Amino acid sequence: MQKANHSVTEFILLGFQEPPKHSPILFTVFLVMYLLALAGNSTIIFIIRMDTHLHTPMYFFLSILSCVDICLTTCTVPKLLASIFVEKKSISFHGCFLQLHFFTTFGNMTGFMLAIMAVDRYLAISRPLHYAMLMSKAVRTRLVAGSWILVSLHAGTHSVMAARLSYCGSNEIHYYFCDLPPLFKLSCSDTSLNELLLLTEATVFLMSPCLCITISYILIIITICRMPSTEGRYKAFSTCSSHLTAVVLNYGPVLYTYIRPASAYSLEKDLIISVLYSVVNSMLNPFVYSIRNNEFKGAFKRVLSKIISFWNK
Repeated sequence: MQKANHSVTEFILLGFQEPPKHSPILFTVFLVMYLLALAGNSTIIFIIRMDTHLHTPMYFFLSILSCVDICLTTCTVPKLLASIFVEKKSISFHGCFLQLHFFTTFGNMTGFMLAIMAVDRYLAISRPLHYAMLMSKAVRTRLVAGSWILVSLHAGTHSVMAARLSYCGSNEIHYYFCDLPPLFKLSCSDTSLNELLLLTEATVFLMSPCLCITISYILIIITICRMPSTEGRYKAFSTCSSHLTAVVLNYGPVLYTYIRPASAYSLEKDLIISVLYSVVNSMLNPFVYSIRNNEFKGAFKRVLSKIISFWNK
């Protein structure tokens, strides 16, 4: 039992309270998903780095997205795996808010990268002659750096404000990582300001990239409809299909979780939804971007043949 935040030294994470006999199954499922996320995203980064045919803006942004996915899952899954078999599933006070900060940072960065990639697709389809200049290396670097600064400031604001709340009664978080909604439920302080900030600022940070994506695809559709040949329309749309799939997978769970008043939160449902956007999406994105991408599959074969040739020397 804790009376105030200055006396709290740790939180107890009670996200997955399965019977002991189910622990090996739970551990295996999360371990497999985590390893697939690491392997898939690392492969994408490696292939893009090694094959010069993929040294384009689109694949540069995809490699950044893969890095973000690796960091996002690493914020939560290793701690979850370590706590499955131990009786006391604790995390230190400072560790909790550090986890909150980085999870919020990388979660928001995912949305910003998807928005940048949508704009990139629009410019590639509608302005092909000026595309290289509009998406130069300097522009790409500024877009990523600017997004990183914004999401870091956003996450820092929320994590600091949440850390300054008083936590009394119980220090048990019915979640598998430190996130804002369950921390608000645990606090005995007035969280109305925190909730208002979360609802307004998170709406801006979530909906601005979403709006950017929507506008980009409206313009893309208009451009595609004006193309004279069916083959050209199909080729243009095929370059966007993977990105659209990733957008749906990301924004569905995230909007459900955060664009609601605190009174509407259900920890049980949100626990499942959080697994989708923090683990499952990171595992699926490499498959989404590679399975139907002939350009990437060609690069994968070229890099693999180089590795085999080097190995056989």
